[in-house]
Amino acid sequence: MAKVKARPGLDNLPFRTSHFVGRATELDRLDAAMNATGGVWLQAVHGLGGVGKSTLAAHWAATRAARHGLAPVRWISADSAASVEQGLAALATALQPATSKVLTAEALAENALQWLASHRGWLIILDNVNHVADIAPLLARLPDGRFLITSRLATVWHDATAVIRLDVLQPAESLALLTHIARAGGGGRDMNGAAALCEDLGHLPLAVEQAAAFLAQNPLLTPRAYLELLRQEPAPLYEQGGEGFTVAERTIARIWRVTLDRIREHQPLASDIMRTLAWYAPDGIPADLLEGEYRPIAVASAIGSLNAYSMITMDPAARALSVHRLVQSVARTPDGADPHRTPGLVTAARIRATAALEAAVRPVDWNDTGTWPTGRTLLPHMDAIAAHTPSSEDTDATARLLHHAGVFLLGQGFSARATAHLRRVFVHHERELGPDDVHTLACRHNLAHALEASGHVQQAAALYERALVDAHRVLGPAHPLTLAGRNNLADAHRATGDPEEALALLGPDNAPVPVVDGATDDEDLSTLSARNTRGHARLVTGDHAEATRLFTENLVACRRVLGEDHHLTLVTRSNLTAVRMAREDPARAVHLFEDIVRDMKRVMGEEHPDTLLVRGNLAGAYREAGEPDRAVALLDEVLPAVERVHGEQHGTTRALRVAFALALRAAGDPERAARLGTPRQGSTAPQDGSRPDTRAVDIGYGFLTVHDPHQALPLLARADLEHRDRLGADDPASLTVRHNLAVAHLMAGSPAQAVPLFQEILRARESSLGEDHPDTLTTRRHLADAHREAGDAGLAIPLYEQTYLARTLALGPRHTDTLSALGMLAHSHRLAGSPDLAAPLFERALDGLEQVHGPVHPDTLAARNGLAGAYQEAGEPDRAVLLYENNLMVCTMSLGESHAHTLITRHNLAVALATAGDLGRALPLLKDTYVQQRRLLGAKHPDTRATWLSLAGVYRTAKHVRRQARRRPWRRRPSSSG
Repeated sequence: MAKVKARPGLDNLPFRTSHFVGRATELDRLDAAMNATGGVWLQAVHGLGGVGKSTLAAHWAATRAARHGLAPVRWISADSAASVEQGLAALATALQPATSKVLTAEALAENALQWLASHRGWLIILDNVNHVADIAPLLARLPDGRFLITSRLATVWHDATAVIRLDVLQPAESLALLTHIARAGGGGRDMNGAAALCEDLGHLPLAVEQAAAFLAQNPLLTPRAYLELLRQEPAPLYEQGGEGFTVAERTIARIWRVTLDRIREHQPLASDIMRTLAWYAPDGIPADLLEGEYRPIAVASAIGSLNAYSMITMDPAARALSVHRLVQSVARTPDGADPHRTPGLVTAARIRATAALEAAVRPVDWNDTGTWPTGRTLLPHMDAIAAHTPSSEDTDATARLLHHAGVFLLGQGFSARATAHLRRVFVHHERELGPDDVHTLACRHNLAHALEASGHVQQAAALYERALVDAHRVLGPAHPLTLAGRNNLADAHRATGDPEEALALLGPDNAPVPVVDGATDDEDLSTLSARNTRGHARLVTGDHAEATRLFTENLVACRRVLGEDHHLTLVTRSNLTAVRMAREDPARAVHLFEDIVRDMKRVMGEEHPDTLLVRGNLAGAYREAGEPDRAVALLDEVLPAVERVHGEQHGTTRALRVAFALALRAAGDPERAARLGTPRQGSTAPQDGSRPDTRAVDIGYGFLTVHDPHQALPLLARADLEHRDRLGADDPASLTVRHNLAVAHLMAGSPAQAVPLFQEILRARESSLGEDHPDTLTTRRHLADAHREAGDAGLAIPLYEQTYLARTLALGPRHTDTLSALGMLAHSHRLAGSPDLAAPLFERALDGLEQVHGPVHPDTLAARNGLAGAYQEAGEPDRAVLLYENNLMVCTMSLGESHAHTLITRHNLAVALATAGDLGRALPLLKDTYVQQRRLLGAKHPDTRATWLSLAGVYRTAKHVRRQARRRPWRRRPSSSG
């Protein structure tokens, strides 16, 4: 055979693909290995069935083998020893056709081996090797040969020059492959959904080719329609491709069935494990989930076989497995004709997978941050069980598993996903366990929590209320679920703007909370949570001092009972710091928030919702401390992360977007701040004409909070037009936007433009909500403000009187809104030149505010100032001075000497002293106040200018007094006679 020459045309590549895509790296690796010198050239390409191993080998041989001088190139199917012998015999026959008529197949194979041993430059492609033993004799006889091997076996190629693990195509490559084949018939066709189809097929080449061939045969079918068919009835599509393109034996279902047949011959358990793995997420499947039902040695052997045949991949360091998503999809799709996928086997695998995962999460307490890494590992698999199991087939184990998933997601801040799981579990529990079962009660409570975290506070409050009533009735007042329900319902009331209802539900600040037997107040988590909620409610009512006290006490208790790293301890630290920032030095708050952020990152992770929220608070502290550039830099990082976690329309996202705009404004970039009020390209905001985007409304309102109506006006005007167009002029949301627009006009000094807007809103709200609705009363009060600012106190006073009377009837005489309306009525009488009517109204308002808020609340201080002013204007300067002195003492002690309220009170006291004729005290007090205001607020600030004008007036008065004193005639004292 040494003298037999290879004639041209002996290559026998089985196919030449005209639609080969990608694989540049793998082709280059084959080239590089071919260029290596010395010894056998044995290149092994392994991977999952259908990943394109044979296609890669054929394409390289057809396009690149000649560059390396390789000829002939012979393709041998190597799935068995007999196939290898048959391939060698075919080579011998091609070399010497006449011998095929006189020699046996064995003799022909020997001739081929002799020829290969005595010649150089050939390439043998051994395709689809199932057992190394089938090709071992060939490799041993030809130690200097050139071999390219394809195989599903992954772990046996120890002697290969190089080993390539072939993975799926890149998304762009699989899309190109699908498009090329689907459009093979020519002409234009709709490829809508092509990328999504490739993604669903996992970019597996054979699956993409099979789908593309089906599309080519059905030109009216779009890729998206095929995808819908695949999701509804996957079994038929896994078995067929296109006529004239897909060979029946080369469909994905058939290829993997053959592989499992081979594995089952020596590892029967492997098929069971493959079906179990099909119900989990494709990647990062903990190997421990497979333990328990089978002997460890049997599991290890089965996993080893699946890995060897590339049906799975293993990560030994993480003790985790991965399975291609399409392999999973096929494995969990029942098919009575496939012995590996009968309906009974598939259902049993789902039950087995659910039970194993539920057993893994059953003992876990997600409140312990140490369990969070476990939760993050198992969550994708809990989500997968939920996605692949019809809710109609949920078992108790499924419900328990998804409840775990919902609670963990809620703790991580993924409230929308948590809501979906918990709603499904709640339906199951009510149906199977009944409404009064403790699991149903707990699920209803957690579902309410998820709704609240998602921004659906009204729905949450209604669900909390029912949960609390049922828990109190079924479990009693001291059960942890009852206590948690009361606290969360109170917090929902606080979030909806009703802090008084929240405080009423929780009871007095020093009221004992029922606790579980054997626990003290401070040891009970419900007590600690309730104190935090009380602090928030006090903060909303403006009682900063009481909020500070509650948060301070709670922090001490949380540190003692829960430890420094407990979630509630960290949140309480943040709450306390936020209160202090409003009352103390913002620079100190910056350092405190920086410490909290560092601890939250360490304990909960950088993108946990609470970590992101505190980072937002840190940015706010930077702005308050006069470092807006640092605030902008931080919010540039935080806002995109919050949008990823919560979505673009969540309340937290919206609040941080406003904080970002205010930071940009403070940093001198109002244009960029205003641009945040416009949806960016690719935004997930509603664009379907249903609900208007909230950005312009939010940013405009944010500008109003920092007294910048001129920046707010264009945003709110645009939002008003959009809301009118999409929702109608009288929609509640439209009226709210228009109300803020009117407020902006009022703040900008244009009450004439505000009045008609408020009148329009008032008519609409009286018609739709009634005259005594809180929103109607708010609008009536602001209309009165607009009339008052326009100098028409006569129109303002009856509106204030109506508002006060309505709030007294609806809310009671001691409600803060009632007292606020009473104070404005008094102020209007004062402006109308009737201090005698204003004074008794101020006295009633002050008495109520002192009882409700205490003596240091801002509203109390304002009422005391108003009453002093009324006394002063009514000709009772001595009573005015006493009140101002009292107010100044309270402001200095509670707010500090440099606080704006303190400085205003000093100004008012000085003017009252001057009015009372005490210029000696008035002048130095005014001079010192002016110096401090100029230093803190700037010379152009309205408060500074007001003090300057008062100072100038008092100077003029003092000068006049001195001049009059000099003009007074001097009288000689009469001398005594004598």
